[in-house]
Amino acid sequence: MSSSLMPNPTDRTRDSHRPKKKKSPAKPQPHARWKTHAQQNLYSSKLRQAIARVNISADAPRRGRAVREAADRVLAVAARGRTRWSRAILTNRLKLKFRKTPHRRHKVALGPPRPKKPRFSVLRLKGKTLPAVQRRVRVLGRLVPGCRKEPLPIILEEAIDYIPALEMQVRAMADLAQLLLGSSSSSSSSSAAAASTSAPPS
Repeated sequence: MSSSLMPNPTDRTRDSHRPKKKKSPAKPQPHARWKTHAQQNLYSSKLRQAIARVNISADAPRRGRAVREAADRVLAVAARGRTRWSRAILTNRLKLKFRKTPHRRHKVALGPPRPKKPRFSVLRLKGKTLPAVQRRVRVLGRLVPGCRKEPLPIILEEAIDYIPALEMQVRAMADLAQLLLGSSSSSSSSSAAAASTSAPPS
C-alpha cells in the first residue's frame, strides 16, 4: 500500500529528459516602426530627394499638391506595400499616370431638350438615417486610403498603422522646413555680409 503512494524515480528521469519549450519573444507591432529615429531619418532623406524633383516654377496650388503627393508616395514606398493604404496610394498614382483623357463626342440634338428630373441621392438619404457610430466609421474609412468599402475591423487595423505613419510624416516635414529656413537665412546673411565688405568706404 505504501509502495503505491511513493513516486516512481523513473518518472522524474523522463521529465528531466524532456526538452523544455522556449518562450518565443513578443513580436514587435508593425506600427511601432514609424516611431523609430532610423525610420524617420530614412524617410526624411527619401523625402528630400522626391521634393528636389518637384517643379518649383509651377504656381503655389500645383506646387503644394505636388509636394503633398510626393510625401504620400514616399510614405507608401516606406511601408513596402504591406498595408492596404500604402497599396492604394501607389495604385492611385499609377492610375493617374497612365490615364488618358477621353475624347468627347459631340451629341447631335434631334429635338427639343427634355427637362431634367431632380435626382435624389440614395446615399444621402441613407446617411441621415445611419446611427452616429456607423457615420463615424464611414468617415474614418474615407480618411484612410483604400478603406472606403472595407468593414470596421480592417478599417481599424489600417488606421492603427496609418496614423503613426502620418505623425512621422509631419515630424519629418517640420524638420525639413526648419532646415530649409535655416539654410535660406544663413545664405541671406552671408550675401549681406559680402555686399557690405565689397562696398567702397565713404
